[in-house]
Amino acid sequence: QRRVYRTTTHVPRELGQIMDSETFEKSRLYQLDKSTFSFWSGLYSEVEGTMILLYGGIPFLWNLSGQISGHAGFGPEYEIIQSLVFLLLATLFSAVTGLPWSLYNTFVIEEKHGFNQQTLGFFFKDAIKKFIVTQCILLPVTSLLLYIIKIGGDYFFIYAWLFTLVVSLVLVTIYADYIAPLFDKFIPLPEGELKQQIETMAKSIDFPLTKVYVVEGSKRSSHSNAYFYGFFKNKRIVLFDTLLEDYSALNKESAEGEDGENEETKSKTKNKKQGCKNEEVLAVLGHELGHWKLGHTVKNIIISQMNSFLCFFLFAVLIGRKELFAAFGFYDTQPTLIGLMIIFQFIFSPYNEVLSFCLTVLSRRFEFQADAFAKELGKAKDLYSALIKLNKDNLGFPVSDWIFSMWHYSHPPLLERLQALKEAKQE
Repeated sequence: QRRVYRTTTHVPRELGQIMDSETFEKSRLYQLDKSTFSFWSGLYSEVEGTMILLYGGIPFLWNLSGQISGHAGFGPEYEIIQSLVFLLLATLFSAVTGLPWSLYNTFVIEEKHGFNQQTLGFFFKDAIKKFIVTQCILLPVTSLLLYIIKIGGDYFFIYAWLFTLVVSLVLVTIYADYIAPLFDKFIPLPEGELKQQIETMAKSIDFPLTKVYVVEGSKRSSHSNAYFYGFFKNKRIVLFDTLLEDYSALNKESAEGEDGENEETKSKTKNKKQGCKNEEVLAVLGHELGHWKLGHTVKNIIISQMNSFLCFFLFAVLIGRKELFAAFGFYDTQPTLIGLMIIFQFIFSPYNEVLSFCLTVLSRRFEFQADAFAKELGKAKDLYSALIKLNKDNLGFPVSDWIFSMWHYSHPPLLERLQALKEAKQE
C-alpha cells in the first residue's frame, strides 16, 4: 500500500471527473504520512510489548500493586483491590508511553495537513479528562466482573457474560447523553428546513426519532461524521458540525477572516470550505438509517455477544491451566485479572485477527446494502456527490492495493461505492 502512495502521483483516468490533481496530491501525501506514522508507532508497540514479556513486566507490576495495596492495609487476600491497583498502574503506563505518539500524530501530522484544531492546553485537558472518565468506568466494572467470576461457581462464565452484556448496553445508552458531552458540546439542531426534512425522512421509514443534535467536532478536528444511537423508541441522530456546510465553524471562520484573526488561524481555515449541502446530508443520513432499517446494528450486537460468550466459555476452560500463568512469570499465584489478560489479549490473539477480518468483510457488505437503501429512497445522486465531498474533506486516497483494502477497509473503496450508485444516478 505504501508503494501505491509513493508511485500513484497522477489522478487515474477513472477519477478524472471526481477529483482534481491538487486534492489528489494532498490526500496522497496525507495518507503517506499516516502510513509512515502507523508503521513506526506499530513497531514501537510490538517492541514495547515484547520487552515487557521478556523482562517480566507483568509480574513486576503485579508485585508492585501488591506492595501498594499492602501499604494501604490490604493484604494478599484482597485480590480484587490489588487487581484494581494493577489496572490503574497499567493504564497509566500505557497513557504515558502513548502520549508522545499521540502528540506527534495530532500536532505534526494532523496539523501539517490542516485537520488539527486543538491547542496544546486543550489536548492535555482532554487527555486528563479522558483518563479520569475511563478509570471511573473501568475500575468499578472490573471489580464487579472479578467478584462475579469469584463467586459464580462452575457456571461463572454465563454470569460474567450476562454482566458484560448489561454493561455494554448501559454504556451505549448513556454514552451520548452523559459521557460524550464531557468532551464536546452537543446542541439541538435548530428548527428549519434541514430538521424538518430529517424528521420527514425518519417518519417515512418508521425510524423512532426523538432528537437531532449537532456536535461541535470542529474544536477538535476538521474530520466529519454522523451517527445515531439509542434503543427501542428513543433514537437520536448526531451530526458533526463539520458535516454541515451551513454549520461548519471552519466555513464561518473563513468568511470572518477579515476580523483581525491571527495568521495561524487564517492558515488553518483558508480554502477549507467544507461540509455537505442539506440534500447531501439527507443522503448520508439515508445511508445511516439504512443500517437500522436493514437490521445491521442488531446483527452486529448479536455477533459481538455470541463472540463474547464463546470467549468467556473458553476462558472458563483455560483458567485452571497453571502452565499458562507460569509462562507469563506467575509460578505461585493465578490472579483472575491476569488470567483474563493472558487469555483474552495473548491466547485469543490469532483468533481475534481472523474474526476481525470476517467482520471487515461483513461490514463492507453492510455498507453496500446501506448505500442501496439510500438509493431506494431516491438519494443516489446526492449520496454520490456527498461521498466525493466527504472523501475530499477527509483527504481519503481513492487508490488502494487490493489485499491491503480487503484486510483493513471496513468501508468499500470510494470507486466501488460510486460505481454501485452510478446506474441509479444516471437513471
